[in-house]
Amino acid sequence: MLEAKPPSPGSGAAGAAAHIHGHRRWAAPLLASVLLSSLLITASLFFSSSRALLLSFSPLPSAASAEPLFVEAKLRQQMRAEERPTRGAVPRIAYLISGSAGDGAALRRTLRALYHPVNTYVVHLDLEAPAAERAELASAIHADPVYARFRNVKVVTRANLVTYRGPTMVANTLHAAAILLREGGNWDWFINLSASDYPLVTQDGLGHSLDDTSGAGDLKFACSVFLQVFAKNAILYAGLDMPIGEWGLLPLWILLLVHGAKMFVINMPLCFSDLSTYLADLLHVLSELPRQLNFIEHTSDIGWKEYQRAKPVIIDPGLYSLQKSDVFWITEKRSVPTAFKLFTGLEFVDCCDGPGSAWMMLTHQFIEYCIWGWDNLPRTVLMYYANFLSSPEGYFHTVICNVPEFRNTTVNHDLHFISWDNPPKQHPHYLTLADFDGMVNSNAPFARKFGREDPVLDKIDQELLARRPDGFVPGGWTNLLNTTEKGKPFTVERVQDLRPGPGVDRLKKLVTGLLTQEGFDDKHCL
Repeated sequence: MLEAKPPSPGSGAAGAAAHIHGHRRWAAPLLASVLLSSLLITASLFFSSSRALLLSFSPLPSAASAEPLFVEAKLRQQMRAEERPTRGAVPRIAYLISGSAGDGAALRRTLRALYHPVNTYVVHLDLEAPAAERAELASAIHADPVYARFRNVKVVTRANLVTYRGPTMVANTLHAAAILLREGGNWDWFINLSASDYPLVTQDGLGHSLDDTSGAGDLKFACSVFLQVFAKNAILYAGLDMPIGEWGLLPLWILLLVHGAKMFVINMPLCFSDLSTYLADLLHVLSELPRQLNFIEHTSDIGWKEYQRAKPVIIDPGLYSLQKSDVFWITEKRSVPTAFKLFTGLEFVDCCDGPGSAWMMLTHQFIEYCIWGWDNLPRTVLMYYANFLSSPEGYFHTVICNVPEFRNTTVNHDLHFISWDNPPKQHPHYLTLADFDGMVNSNAPFARKFGREDPVLDKIDQELLARRPDGFVPGGWTNLLNTTEKGKPFTVERVQDLRPGPGVDRLKKLVTGLLTQEGFDDKHCL
């Protein structure tokens, strides 16, 4: 008979220690999983997007499977086959920034505030600007180390004479579009701006406040950095399969929890309140949109413009003169065209409908069509608008709404905040500090018209763009510590690394509202 041996002294304590050590081995990964899950749930609550709504929008009809007989139909089929990159990829924007005499400094400032390496830029000072000013602009751009590195800023050396109310402004826009197409580049949208425009959102949204006295900027930026570092370390250490000593990973988690408590308890108002009010990110929002959308204000209800703009015949001296002067009228009138339907920009003021908008964001495909014009419509409409007062407010609008392939791709908004006098004048009034809240609340990515070096531009730089004087707007592509101060070396990181700020919801609110409004699909080109 076997006799049971009494337990040896200390064996119970050893078993209990092993049991505790086994629990300790899984404590850190379990804690990591719980914390990471909480982090993801919190992030989803703060940064929920309407991606599903945007991804459900598909404006273009499917291409016909039958082989077409006529060249026009073949070109239509080819155009549909050559669609831009799918949604989700980093979008690329082609900008035209134009100005006239005295606008050189303002143009450079606007370019600086808009710059991102994935985009392409064409800048143009017209012939009214002195040759010295145009040469200074070209020299400054060519000498800039960032522009030289990415080689994505083109200066129009053969300048045009541009009359704002005449067809020469349309010709200048088409000139820039042709340069952008010739230079290549897989850009998705074309945006035309002037030196008196300014962005209200970042291109690449991770900026931080520059209020050095309060230190709020560093805390706001630290919140974003902490989220990224915490998540990466949680994933890394939770998946480790390695012996754990007496303390295991406990010091690491204590460190993470201490910093986490500091960030989310002490500084939570800075992280999620003030920052989410202002920061936004144009490229991030556009990455969720179909590449076929054209943002252009338009209406066929031209009203009084039929008698004051469509029927009168004007001559633009910029077509034949080297000296800028205003358009002039001839005595004859003409009838409204019947070969195509007229459309114009849409601007409503409290009392009445005002001047139309000449500012827009157009797709690569549509710009290519305007230059190529395989069915001759763009050239026919251009010749008609050569004698049309304020043709920039009607040319692209008329072309896009008379082409079946593009008619249903329009979104009736010019992405601008513009404030008009009442009753409206030819130009909007200059924006000042009094208009700042209205700009922010509009959710628009751009605003106009600004006076040169107006203090409101400094406020936009500080509170909306996190941009220092003569610096770039901080983003995922730059080293935030040394890129925004003149004279300091710069460090470029991954140019396609987008880091959207919490304020991206401000711009998403505008775009989602436009795409989901009642009857959207039935309101194209009315």
